[in-house]
Amino acid sequence: MAYERERQLAIEAATAAAALCEAVRRDMVPHAIEKNDKSPVTVADFGSQAVICRALAEAFPTDPVVGEEDASDLRQPAMATPLAQVTQQVQQVVPATSSEQVLDWIDHGNGTVGQRYWTLDPIDGTKGFLRGDQYAIALALVEAGDIKVGVLACPALSFDGGTPGLLFTAVRGEGTTLMPLPQGPTQPLRVSQAADRLRFVESVEASHGNQAQQAAVAQAVGITADSVRMDSQAKYGAVAAGHAALYLRLPSPKSPDYREKIWDHAAGVLVVEEAGGRVTDMFGRPLDFSQGDRLVNNQGVVVSNGTIHETVLAALKQAVTA
Repeated sequence: MAYERERQLAIEAATAAAALCEAVRRDMVPHAIEKNDKSPVTVADFGSQAVICRALAEAFPTDPVVGEEDASDLRQPAMATPLAQVTQQVQQVVPATSSEQVLDWIDHGNGTVGQRYWTLDPIDGTKGFLRGDQYAIALALVEAGDIKVGVLACPALSFDGGTPGLLFTAVRGEGTTLMPLPQGPTQPLRVSQAADRLRFVESVEASHGNQAQQAAVAQAVGITADSVRMDSQAKYGAVAAGHAALYLRLPSPKSPDYREKIWDHAAGVLVVEEAGGRVTDMFGRPLDFSQGDRLVNNQGVVVSNGTIHETVLAALKQAVTA
């Protein structure tokens, strides 16, 4: 099997990070810390990135990691208490860890896009995490702009009333599998073509898309049910598992030139594609992960079961040119 070492490492690291995040959510009130851009980040974000970057640095020391977080804020004297909390959580995974090691592991995620690199969102959907809703730990390996390995750990996600906690794993050319967290039997995943699965998912946050246009496009392709709003790349998991046929993330009218961050999509893209679905931008172009930490050559994201994709793109084209 190709990329077997990378796949196994990604599974183990994401599973450990998911356990850390759930411990924080269970045992602590997850106080939000304000970063410079005012978005919420918690002890769990930093701890998750530290645990995963440590594993990557040890196993693949020459691979850059392009992660969402950095430790600059945590290094400030005023952040001594949050740093101690992060260190305490990481010590549950890696005993005898020092705070300085934790800071260095977090900053290992400050790499740049290259011929081969990993991209990491230690908690995708931090607001969902804070609300007690959906979030994901998202890790992907990219080579020459092509996603080779993708892992999504979704500790709060379940389907059909099952126990929450699902891990999606995909390897290019080898399909997508689903496993309960923290461990259990794996099963292959395929997107659904069933008419009763013609539901679509979109972000909870209205600012993350153009919800009016998304609803109009969904209706144009025959999806009449209201959208299911979910935080994080758990939406990719829903499409891959056949519980939705479409996920739309179209540019908000308030920020029409916005370009998506690579860590918000890379793992989910491969999970859907290897399950038989399709992912493009709103103009039908493949997402380009070779240009930096943003998808500068793409606008909007369309994720589908594949069968309806061209119809969706046609409806989008008509909406844009109308």
